[in-house]
Amino acid sequence: MAGRPVAPPSVPPVAGEAARRRPGILTAGLLLLGFPAALALIVRRDPADPPFQGLDDRWLSWMGGPHEGLYAGVASALNWFGGPLGVVVPLALLVFLLVRARWVGAGFLLGAYLVGNVLVVQGLKYLVDRPRPAHPMVRVDHGSFPSGHAAGAALLVVLVGVVLVPAARRGGWWVGATLFTFAMMWSRTWLHAHWLSDTVAGAAAGAGAGLLAWWLCAPALARADARTRDRRGAATGTGGPMPEAAPVPVEASVPVPAAR
Repeated sequence: MAGRPVAPPSVPPVAGEAARRRPGILTAGLLLLGFPAALALIVRRDPADPPFQGLDDRWLSWMGGPHEGLYAGVASALNWFGGPLGVVVPLALLVFLLVRARWVGAGFLLGAYLVGNVLVVQGLKYLVDRPRPAHPMVRVDHGSFPSGHAAGAALLVVLVGVVLVPAARRGGWWVGATLFTFAMMWSRTWLHAHWLSDTVAGAAAGAGAGLLAWWLCAPALARADARTRDRRGAATGTGGPMPEAAPVPVEASVPVPAAR
């Protein structure tokens, strides 16, 4: 009797390419983090008058005003976003991921956001302690270098792009994220809260921290996404393990007459 064919074992749809740590992300992250670190060492020698202070002064003079109308509204909204909403938005995203049982994504978001803002940004602030421009138009804390608002904006858009935006749509997201980060950088100088070099260093630090966290956690995030697709497929009947192949019918045996 012919044996019943065995169905091939089902293979979970682990995204092989996504699960690999891409060297380009690591390179970009290290370069972006290295730039503000090197800049911080330069500023630390003379925080009140670094070598590029002339460029910062010239840019600040262009941001002289008038500080009213549409520009004032946009800058105030961005200042608020980087302040109170800078905490509310990540917390809302964290709750969303926890409700959806995306534990790995939630841990990635929380860990990367805390490390980027507390260790990287605040560490550079305390290392340099650069004076801010005179007469800032909003409430500010100590240390002008780097811009926490610019760093937080760049870090947040990278983390959201990694966790919530499908890979096929990330191209458009990165374009919008870059424009948003530039707008935040402009608003900080327009409000005289930061020098131009502070915002450049902040954006680079935030983006670099996000990219480095992405590179470190890429395999875990890919495996978690694959498990999520498996669960959704099993729930809808459109995915999950391959159904077992139907057994091949065996022809009925024909009695052979006994020899005489």
